[in-house]
Amino acid sequence: MSGRLSGKIAIVTGAGSRGPGLGNGKATAILFAREGAKVLCVDQMKERAEETVAAIRAEGGETTAHAADVTRAAECAAMVRAAVDRWGGVDILHNNVGIESRKGLLDTTEEEWDRVIAVDLKSMFLATQAAVPAMARRGGGAVICVSSIAGLRGYGRTAYATAKAGVIGFVRSVAVQLGPQGIASTRSRPGRSGRRWFRISAPRRASGDGAPARSGPKAAAGTSAGAPSTSRATRRAGSPGKPSSSTPGSP
Repeated sequence: MSGRLSGKIAIVTGAGSRGPGLGNGKATAILFAREGAKVLCVDQMKERAEETVAAIRAEGGETTAHAADVTRAAECAAMVRAAVDRWGGVDILHNNVGIESRKGLLDTTEEEWDRVIAVDLKSMFLATQAAVPAMARRGGGAVICVSSIAGLRGYGRTAYATAKAGVIGFVRSVAVQLGPQGIASTRSRPGRSGRRWFRISAPRRASGDGAPARSGPKAAAGTSAGAPSTSRATRRAGSPGKPSSSTPGSP
């Protein structure tokens, strides 16, 4: 890989996968590590984060697992403190945590509404709020929030679509506020995807003459049509300092 994140410290929330294969967070954490970042893999269930950690360490990356419920401010603060205590700061925050609700307006209960808004939107607010001071102390950074095409189109998933539309608004708001501090804020906007679509190939190996040898179409966390472009997110994460609310994910 190109080492675009060499020396950077990244926090990836939702870094575990609930089933076989790779979800957005796990794929992103592995790719960030391949690009040279030290990665704090955060998940509410630590064993899921530890699976991602094992995959990163198997490739020689530097990482550790951390358990946190990112709908709680105190646990977001502890998450950031863990990265600062271990590596000295935070440069990148990738807000990936999310759950889906497929219910329409009349079928969505108050409890389900509150839960989806808390996990999909409030968590990004709390995690960003906790991470920004640490980024500012290092002179800048990057915040990446995973939204969804559902936030722009009428899928009928009332709570989920509302939360993802809120992510878009949140990013636009904080981009203006954080830009002067050298902190870029951006969002990915994936469309329909599934873990079975994600694949991961081995990192490039040196060939006999020392040149990198390709091990697949993309020696990185792969994506399919409609899945988030983690490579574009990596480019943004590696270039802090430009206020932005651009969308590196699917149109």
